[in-house]
Amino acid sequence: MSELSHVDDEGRARMVDVSAKDDTTRIAVAAGELRTTAEVVALVRADNLPKADVLSTARIAGIAGAKKTSELIPLCHQLALSSVRVEFGFTDTGITIEATAKTKGPTGVEMEALTAVAVAGLTLHDMVKAVDPAATLTEVRLLTKEGGKHGHWVRPAAAEPIETTDETADDDAVAAEEISEYAEAEPDEAERSAVVLVSSTGVAAGTRVDTTGPVLVEWLADLGFSVRGPLVYADADIEFGLADALRFEPALVISTGGTGASPTDGTPEVTLALLDRELPGVAEAIRQRGTAKFPLAALSRGVAGLAGRSVIVNLPGSPGGVKDGMAVLEPLLDHLLAQVAGGGSHDNG
Repeated sequence: MSELSHVDDEGRARMVDVSAKDDTTRIAVAAGELRTTAEVVALVRADNLPKADVLSTARIAGIAGAKKTSELIPLCHQLALSSVRVEFGFTDTGITIEATAKTKGPTGVEMEALTAVAVAGLTLHDMVKAVDPAATLTEVRLLTKEGGKHGHWVRPAAAEPIETTDETADDDAVAAEEISEYAEAEPDEAERSAVVLVSSTGVAAGTRVDTTGPVLVEWLADLGFSVRGPLVYADADIEFGLADALRFEPALVISTGGTGASPTDGTPEVTLALLDRELPGVAEAIRQRGTAKFPLAALSRGVAGLAGRSVIVNLPGSPGGVKDGMAVLEPLLDHLLAQVAGGGSHDNG
């Protein structure tokens, strides 16, 4: 077993000296879940709890927690965080939490991401405790990290069997299986996995309301997809956003925003760099549907194509553009995803 870095030769706690390490871009993603009741989930989704703005409050708390990690955990270094993002999702009886922390420095940001998840989860507990005092914050764990000499790390799935007693389960293996749900899903489930990605500097900064991401999430869920997101990234961070969206190799990634002619609109360029094959007809059909009602829709530069076995489609950042995209995509998706998965009819391909 490797030696513990925070213990010196005499067994005393110490703060690791990182002064000799190079500054590199460091990114860490952590996750957790507040397990509660279906009633609470419905109330949070409808923003109908006595303490209003539940998710917004928990998000701000998570970001603040990440920024104070070195004060809360004694041996952590103070870091100049360049980005902290906290996102939420829903299961039938739970609220999932995912935090991404980013910095450029000599040491990693794993603890900042984990602290963001923990503080956001505790804040959610505080907000729902009047309705469900038995809510449980659970499975706070690191999903991925990158940067430094170890490069990219992804939480492993269960490896070799480990001897256990009836009373002791391998919790890490269980957690690894759960966070690998996209990669390890059965074929029919994997074919219905989707990620919604929003490119908006204003939404990422909290100065604008996301009017497109939630619409896409609801639409895809109604079509039977298991949906992750909406993941919200500033325009300048869209490259990282797409990498995050593709992390579990979903069947479908739909992005919204960043497709115009503004100097900060870079979604198409980043997408093209990832594509193995383009689907130009899909992008053109979306543009044509938009221009029939709104001539300025012709300015959208969105693209569509395949990155491995994942379909990526760029939609404009307007509610109208998203509606046009959904109208074009809905009759195509089943056939398209079946073909990408190796099935489906090719008669009209």
